[in-house]
Amino acid sequence: MTDDRNEGLEERRKRLDAQLSERRGNDSRDAADEARAASNRKGYQVAIKLSSEFVAAVIVGALLGYLLDTFAGTAPWGMIVLLLLGFCAGVLNVMRSAGMVASPHPADRTAPGGLGRGQGGVGDDNKDGGA
Repeated sequence: MTDDRNEGLEERRKRLDAQLSERRGNDSRDAADEARAASNRKGYQVAIKLSSEFVAAVIVGALLGYLLDTFAGTAPWGMIVLLLLGFCAGVLNVMRSAGMVASPHPADRTAPGGLGRGQGGVGDDNKDGGA
């Protein structure tokens, strides 16, 4: 009786091990599918972000051009110029977000003329050429 019981338990354990290993194989496939889906979602997020930055810059340029034309009476030149400026700003923002154009260095933004200290710019205190 105990031998039959042990044999029955042994068969059941083998069957459960086989089912468990099958499930673990499915879990690894599910994990791979989930990782692929996550990368697709990330791609969509980046695409939406870049397109919304571009569209927002163009809309702001057009709106400011319209307002300039309305209040200054410069129609249609304010709209044309600021729409083009908004387009350029949108392209620059997209390129910065995509990592194709580096953001300006903070020292370059604060220095007059875009030159940092000690680079020979106007107003540089170093008269002997940097030596």
